[in-house]
Amino acid sequence: MCPLNATIPIEAFALFQIGPQQVSGIPQIAYEVPDLEGFARIQIFANSSQTEIGCFQAVMKNGHSFSQPASISTVLGVFTVVAIIASFATAAYGVSIPHMRSHYAHSLSVLVVFETFQSIFYSGALSLPWPSVLPAWWSNFAWSAGLVPSINVVRSINSFVGVSGNASQVGGAGSTVINNQGGLTQQIYGRSLALDIATELYKRTPESVKDAVGTLAKRQPYDPNNPYDYNWNGDPVQPGMPLPGDWTGFSGELSALSIPAPNAFTLALIWLLVVLGLVIFLLVAYKYSLEGLVKLKWIKQDRLEYFRSHWTGYLSLAVLRTLFIAFFSLTTLAMFQFAIHGSAGPTAIAAVVFIIFMVGVGGLVLYALHFRLRFSTFSVDPDRILLRRGKIMGFIPCVIPIRLSQLKEEELGEKPTGSLPFVRWHFVDNDANRKNVHQDEPYVKRFGWLSARYRLSRWWFFALWLTYQFIRGCFLGGGTGSPLAQVFGLFIVDILALVIIAALNPYEGQRNTALAVWLLAISRVVTTGLSIAFLPDFNLNRIVVTVIGVVIIVIQCLLTIALMILIVLGGISSWMSLSRNREYFSSQRLEGIRIQYFEHIARRATDEPPPPKPKAEPETESSDKFPELAKEPYFTVTSVRRAPKIEDEDDGYLAEMNPPPIPSVVTFAPGSTKVRSRTASVSSRHSVSSLPRAARVHRASWSSKDFSQWQADQDRPNSAVARRMSGGPSHVRTNSMRMASTLRGQTSVGSLRAGTPVPSSRPMTPTKEVVEKESELDQVKEADKETDKSNPDDSQ
Repeated sequence: MCPLNATIPIEAFALFQIGPQQVSGIPQIAYEVPDLEGFARIQIFANSSQTEIGCFQAVMKNGHSFSQPASISTVLGVFTVVAIIASFATAAYGVSIPHMRSHYAHSLSVLVVFETFQSIFYSGALSLPWPSVLPAWWSNFAWSAGLVPSINVVRSINSFVGVSGNASQVGGAGSTVINNQGGLTQQIYGRSLALDIATELYKRTPESVKDAVGTLAKRQPYDPNNPYDYNWNGDPVQPGMPLPGDWTGFSGELSALSIPAPNAFTLALIWLLVVLGLVIFLLVAYKYSLEGLVKLKWIKQDRLEYFRSHWTGYLSLAVLRTLFIAFFSLTTLAMFQFAIHGSAGPTAIAAVVFIIFMVGVGGLVLYALHFRLRFSTFSVDPDRILLRRGKIMGFIPCVIPIRLSQLKEEELGEKPTGSLPFVRWHFVDNDANRKNVHQDEPYVKRFGWLSARYRLSRWWFFALWLTYQFIRGCFLGGGTGSPLAQVFGLFIVDILALVIIAALNPYEGQRNTALAVWLLAISRVVTTGLSIAFLPDFNLNRIVVTVIGVVIIVIQCLLTIALMILIVLGGISSWMSLSRNREYFSSQRLEGIRIQYFEHIARRATDEPPPPKPKAEPETESSDKFPELAKEPYFTVTSVRRAPKIEDEDDGYLAEMNPPPIPSVVTFAPGSTKVRSRTASVSSRHSVSSLPRAARVHRASWSSKDFSQWQADQDRPNSAVARRMSGGPSHVRTNSMRMASTLRGQTSVGSLRAGTPVPSSRPMTPTKEVVEKESELDQVKEADKETDKSNPDDSQ
């Protein structure tokens, strides 16, 4: 055998028995924990150079895994579709731009939803040796970054991105030049290419053909004495993939998806183009579907009329919004493509796409700022940061910093614990009467897809968000060569972002604030902080590393559950927003909540702080304090009977107490208005009474019959009011007291007696949109004034 002859092939076989001594150190829990981290490795060394010339490695699994894209990704996708529909509905429904913007601002942002999923997935872009549980968990969120693991698409672009080889060459062996100044052939690994091709063809064969072949073919018994009679359990990794069991960095995370690292950017770009085409198709199909339903008279002519007449603008804004959401993922993958020094073709495309996103999306953001601030003057004023005592969550004492310029006059009296000098940068509008950014309809139509969800004083936050996402992308995608700087740099950036965003509190809606400002930002800081423990410098035990990985999974799982709950709540609030032009809500239980929600929207639109809660006065014990009365009444009145009076025999008194019926509706026709004589009228007899002229005679007491008649009068519907509130034509003047009662939403006693549920004392929506014509109530008031002017004698 020695010395070796290059012309004589060498065949060797070794069988290693695994006994109780080898498996005794494996705990029983290892067979139940998902994504068991275990592998077998065979290394071949050259005696001459004392270097490794070959390696064979296989990963062992116990059948349990956190990677469940078929179920988890599907559920998350359904919730995302619900968030998209709810957000689009609030943006498309309505006729008043300011009202549509305010309701759209309180729906859950689709940008924040994708940002949450992408943040979880790109946690694995750090160049760290991850435990196997983390890449398996992160694979469920790859679709949000545009990395859908389609084997056919991956194979179709392998040749373009420079990935070559076949599955029989494990780890890319054969064409890989290693340190023994030569190449390894596929015979080292003992699997022929023909066998691999036959196995692949058998997998693609239909099940019926497999069953037929299985019945005809006779199974050969396993021969333990034949060293080459063995069955492969599993499949070799695809070309361009790292060794099995190597989960280091972003390449290791992509290997859990069977996506080679050079394919990542090109694959994401392909799926982005598919999504853009799908968005365009769905919007065009929805528009023409509405037109078809209108032609068939299945829906009203004015249903979603604003969207149908401006659908091209909605289409362009939807495309821009999609690109804005994809900005972080595409720029991160483009910088990752630059860092791995891939082939010239995909690298050139990555450079072009990177420039388009930076110049296109970045230019639109700068233009949106310029379009609003072009008539403003930049001002720098001195300011101070006051340190005041306060409480977090209502009971944790702390020192809260607040700027002096943000305090109101009534809050200046409280003495701070300290102060620091500061500078205030702001823009002063040259036109004091100019509408604010949320009332400026041309600006909302053009740039509402950027600024609509933010507070009135933080409408520019989209520029800060884009800058923050670009910095994170630089660390995640471009810092793969320096793990230490990458991890600590990203950790510092996430902490600064948490402090700045929490101080600005930019979102107008509470759900967006809870998710983007607190839950997402805190989870980023905690995840990046825990990832520091994975640095090779610490050299932690793999069991400890796996435990830390499970902690990260729990944190991100809680974030995902909270997001799903917020999506459901956002869908309910959007449902309420779509009913804002209706007098009553379909659900009586949520009617009161709907009214409070609309009032909250109107209050948040002004960007004014909520009124302070009244402080409870301390109760003082006093001997003169009256005892509390019982909550229930002591007695109930079942009937009222009026005794006869002396005045009943007076005919004049009876005439005054029972005047002839006067119609409550008076028709005004052209030429029919004239001054009436008051000689024989009932009102003229008030002058002979001892009461003043403006006083009104009331009955001394009531009977049960009178009370029933009064209830019937209150329950009688007022058709003229109904016509006016519905917007129909009406030329009549109703009784002012009954009109005011109806408009105030007062409930009749009869309805209370019948047990009808009364949702609120304010049935009309506070944010009811009226933009096409003047309010009907104002028209009624104007008609009353004109009538009073035409009849001056009646008012005296």
